[in-house]
Amino acid sequence: MQGYKLIAAIVPKGAAGRVMDAAREAGAEGGTILMARGTGVHEARRFFGITISSERELIVILTEQEKREAILDAVVRAGRLDEPARGIAFVLAVEEVTGIVHREEG
Repeated sequence: MQGYKLIAAIVPKGAAGRVMDAAREAGAEGGTILMARGTGVHEARRFFGITISSERELIVILTEQEKREAILDAVVRAGRLDEPARGIAFVLAVEEVTGIVHREEG
């Protein structure tokens, strides 16, 4: 079995579609987008004494090891993650995968 990696990115609400499109162009077969709430130092805002946290989107992409670098680069560019307070991306090693079935083209 070939190695897999899990790419996770947390981006501002509304950016996940653009980031996922870039990831697909770089070789990702798909991904999952979840709603999230930020709690980092740049996230909390106060409004009339109430702390309001910003809404975020969490993108999770499972990919083959060989595609990891290209997909991560695309995610960083599309999400502008090299700019302050734009989000974060990271890669996790995946020990075991089950349930992936590739369709044969024909």
